[in-house]
Amino acid sequence: MATAEKVFSAPRQPILRSNAAQKLLAFAALIVIFAVFSFLSPFFATPENIVGILLATAVNGVLALGVTFVIVTAGIDLSVGTVMTLSAVMTGLTVSLAGWPVPLGILIGVLTGSVAGLINGLIISRMRVPPFIATLGMMMVARGLALVLSTLETGTIKPIYFNDVPVFRQLMMGSILSPLLAPVAPDFNLPNAVLILFVAALVAAFVLAKTVLGRYTVAIGSNEEATRLSGVGVAGWKTAVYALGGTFSGLAGVMIASRLNSAQPALGVGYELDAIAAVVIGGTSLSGGQGTILGTIIGAFIISTLTNGLRIMNVPQEWQFVVTGLIVILAVYLDILRRRRM
Repeated sequence: MATAEKVFSAPRQPILRSNAAQKLLAFAALIVIFAVFSFLSPFFATPENIVGILLATAVNGVLALGVTFVIVTAGIDLSVGTVMTLSAVMTGLTVSLAGWPVPLGILIGVLTGSVAGLINGLIISRMRVPPFIATLGMMMVARGLALVLSTLETGTIKPIYFNDVPVFRQLMMGSILSPLLAPVAPDFNLPNAVLILFVAALVAAFVLAKTVLGRYTVAIGSNEEATRLSGVGVAGWKTAVYALGGTFSGLAGVMIASRLNSAQPALGVGYELDAIAAVVIGGTSLSGGQGTILGTIIGAFIISTLTNGLRIMNVPQEWQFVVTGLIVILAVYLDILRRRRM
């Protein structure tokens, strides 16, 4: 019978070496992409465009943080995009239509994501439904609920204003750091959404690296059966992982609702693919057992930088999808090669 020490301690060194190599490779790729687009277009490296890249990364980056935990357990969550949309709609309903206080509306939005993730986790861990099927079902359920709730009055959620001032929008698009940056970078207006991304990333990194949940997340992905035999309640911890992933989706929903000052039911279409791509490009293995938050953030920046650069170069959107897909395939192939050498 496997011991707890073997389950949690044995794979640490190879995983650390592998993750370090993948993070270095991903970061080098990000630098190369940025340098190439800066050379090709004089508009790419401007302060306004850099802020645009950071802002574009914020929502997808927060989604990818939750997906990282799920994929480290060798699972998958296809519902993060529509759960984000449902959370945005719930936030809009409570703050705009019901007139509830903004903090309470934000809490409702985040909890909506947490509940959806909890349901995913229970279906997967207790009912033994494969993660692909369970989260695919939740993806359709969340999308349907978002459509139902958003058509209660006019078909869309009304823009959220207080006394003709977009207070709710300022939560993400305002900048508490601008006064601090003004003396050195007066043109660099860093939105609060970017700050929230980095704070969320620090929290996620701490949870994954320093908490029991993080240790069990890696252990389950490395060898679920050995983890179970060591006395760990795998079902409960796996449920907690999916609930955590849903919480990040709820936060992303609040962020996108604030950024757009509305909550449309089609907001999250395709976001789950970008989130999964960011996690994979950042070095988290689809086979489970390894992954880092830093790698995920780098992967998210690679996707947003690449998309932004291709748009500036007037590359058609369909070819943008082709390039992103090829990069994901390459990242997975490199992961396969790396595992063969371990």
